[in-house]
Amino acid sequence: MPSPDLLTVSDLEVGFATENGTAKVLDRVNLRIGQGQVVGLVGESGCGKTTLARAILGVLPMPAAHIGGGRIVFHGEDLLQQDPDTVNRLIRGRKITFIPQDPYGSFNPLFSVGDQIMQLMKWNSPLLEESGDKRSAWPALFQPYPRARYRADREKVLEVLRQVQLPQPEQALKKLPHEFSGGQRQRLMIAMALLSDPDLIIADEPTTALDVTIQAQILRLLRQLVKDRGISVLFTTHDLGTAYEICDSITVMYAGQEMESASTEAFFGRPSHRYTNRLLESLPSPDRDIQGIGGDVPSLVDPPGGCRFHPRCDYATEECRQARPDTETLDDDHWVRCHHPKRDASAEPHFAGQDNVG
Repeated sequence: MPSPDLLTVSDLEVGFATENGTAKVLDRVNLRIGQGQVVGLVGESGCGKTTLARAILGVLPMPAAHIGGGRIVFHGEDLLQQDPDTVNRLIRGRKITFIPQDPYGSFNPLFSVGDQIMQLMKWNSPLLEESGDKRSAWPALFQPYPRARYRADREKVLEVLRQVQLPQPEQALKKLPHEFSGGQRQRLMIAMALLSDPDLIIADEPTTALDVTIQAQILRLLRQLVKDRGISVLFTTHDLGTAYEICDSITVMYAGQEMESASTEAFFGRPSHRYTNRLLESLPSPDRDIQGIGGDVPSLVDPPGGCRFHPRCDYATEECRQARPDTETLDDDHWVRCHHPKRDASAEPHFAGQDNVG
């Protein structure tokens, strides 16, 4: 049974001003994240998945980026229609948090990890106007840190560091960032994303900078924490193997358009969009040679009309060139945008024989 929607993105359009014109990075994109779900957002580099994640978080680079239309509804409220200051104070970094791709560049190298985490905790403290203190309307970050709250916050930090399995958390808080390994720094990033008890975590390719053995540990950890806490995660990645391991459902994007969305089982076992099939065929397999996708990814400044994959699709017709397909529902939580979807199920799913993490 589908989970209740925590966040829905509807017909979102985002463009970026460039020297050659406006790059249409997101073209009426749709996405749904249910409560307690891990939703994978996959696609080639430049497909728009990171831009979509940043639009949800509200950190697009302005004024270069421009939102041309659409809705981002979180807990029933359209974030694009809310006051930006309100979103910044009450949602971003609190209800929606972020795990970056690069744990190496996410800390200030001159200050201890403990100092930086406690500053985050202080920023997440209740606003003075919410607590009834009328002396100032400034956020807690610019006020003295009450001793009782500092002790309670520090104990919470230590507890979360234990949950992410960081060794000797009290000693860890005294260390500088360079004294941690890449995997430990990513555990710190996960801990910082959890500290505000968020409803949604956006994880932007969080294992890309790690070696394979550490990747597996981080994925298991993240999956277990999500299960224990009931948090939803938007997990962006170009690695289909990683998506298979951690995600409940997957949405695939190509050149700024979403192509297909399905449960992980259906995505790998019954792919329907022609691009999804070609993407899966490009994976290494002992049974066949790697199948590349002919042609080039189109320019987003002057993208092709209709379905943006049609110049590289063997099944494209004039209809594909002229009109972007509507969504066609194939099954519960499985829909596709394709005029000529593949309707016959695969004999066996890709990644058969592997178990999902958790």
